[in-house]
Amino acid sequence: MANLGFPFTLGVASGEPAPDGVIIWTRLAPDPLGQDPRRPGGMPDTVVTVRWQVAEDEGFKKVVRQGTARADRRWAHSVHVKVTGLNPATDYFYRFSVGAPFAATVSPAGRTRTAPAASSPAPVRFAFVSCQRYEHGRYTALRHMADERPDVVFQLGDYIYEYGKPANPAPGRYVRRLEPPERVCETLHQYRNRYARYRTDPDLQAAHRAAPWVTVWDDHEVRDNYQGTLPGDGSDPAAFRRRRAAAYQAYYEHLPLRVRPSDSGLQMYRWRPYGRVADFLALDVRQYRTAADMLGPAQERWLMERLAASSARWKVLAQPLFFARRILPGPPPHVSTDAWDGYPALRSRIVNSGVQGLVVVSGDVHNAWAGEIMADFADPSSARRGVEFVGSSVTSASTVTDAQAGVVLGANPHLKFFDGRRGYVMCTVTADDWHTAYRAVDFVDLPGAPVRHVAGFTVRDNRLVPDVV
Repeated sequence: MANLGFPFTLGVASGEPAPDGVIIWTRLAPDPLGQDPRRPGGMPDTVVTVRWQVAEDEGFKKVVRQGTARADRRWAHSVHVKVTGLNPATDYFYRFSVGAPFAATVSPAGRTRTAPAASSPAPVRFAFVSCQRYEHGRYTALRHMADERPDVVFQLGDYIYEYGKPANPAPGRYVRRLEPPERVCETLHQYRNRYARYRTDPDLQAAHRAAPWVTVWDDHEVRDNYQGTLPGDGSDPAAFRRRRAAAYQAYYEHLPLRVRPSDSGLQMYRWRPYGRVADFLALDVRQYRTAADMLGPAQERWLMERLAASSARWKVLAQPLFFARRILPGPPPHVSTDAWDGYPALRSRIVNSGVQGLVVVSGDVHNAWAGEIMADFADPSSARRGVEFVGSSVTSASTVTDAQAGVVLGANPHLKFFDGRRGYVMCTVTADDWHTAYRAVDFVDLPGAPVRHVAGFTVRDNRLVPDVV
């Protein structure tokens, strides 16, 4: 067999940091956008041995863990290595290499970082992002985020968008081309190639190389506004279940996850502890959802038990959807039932459960917001139970104007901040303090936008205290 091309076209990544280890990932794809579904990524139907190394230094002179993994066609020749035996709160570097059927090749190296030990008071500095529609713009914000070298990145959904190219794209909404033939994703092959299109982006690759990621999904990883096993548009439920299974498999194949999908789905809700400072609770707001219940009984029970048992200073819900009430301008005034406003009883059970140090980080709406979480949103004088930080999109467009946002802020006194630009959010968290900084870029239709600091907030007694400029 002739040697294939460069296999690491989709880069490398790490994720799911624990005090003693991480997951490291790559996928062999010499032809990442290949059109033959029998040869995903241009790979033959053969098992390939992939060597991996983890070192204390970028030059790999102090290798502390190494081994081999099998890559096969069943999982699109993706590799998910569970690395253990590492030290807590420590930077490491990792890489992969392959031989036949390739010429001897080494991947780019990535930097990862383990979580602190359970008893550690060490601070954590994390970023969160969401909504990175490829055709809407450049991933400049992700490059700037990578330059800040966070300890961990939380991606809060809409990692990809399933849409095809519209017949008549709006001006400025189709600045980069999707993979050919630019159609809506419905099959495993189509979802695989959509992820490959995104993962070939150099700024996204740099962001994954810079830090470990913890990802949660929203709806566009499958289809817009789906609920559980229902497509939301009245189409055939059996066909949608097959589509959802394909989407879940492709999601796993392209991200550094610990757990593989099964016939019943893919468990995405999980706990990521960061010493005594923070417990991160990643939520799945789509897979178990019905018209009456967002999380499903098992996930809600798990969440309540984790919140009750946590002794960390901050309990952080990492999830996609706007959590606080947000009355939107009419006529008539209304709320988004796709967000937590559609499940007010569940939200009330969480915020009034006695949890202390509650912080929610969210995405989805393509704008940056910040607000305070009330015991009763209908009563502005009720107790404050926590705070919420909503990140803007990396690229996905928004039509909300400053004037419209001003109306929303006026109708929702617990909301304190809005910014309509694309960007990301950085949070610095200690056992005593929480500080959030909003970063933005002024344009995404061209590369090279500078980053700017937009606003910052400190959390004090469940209140947002803006930075003094």
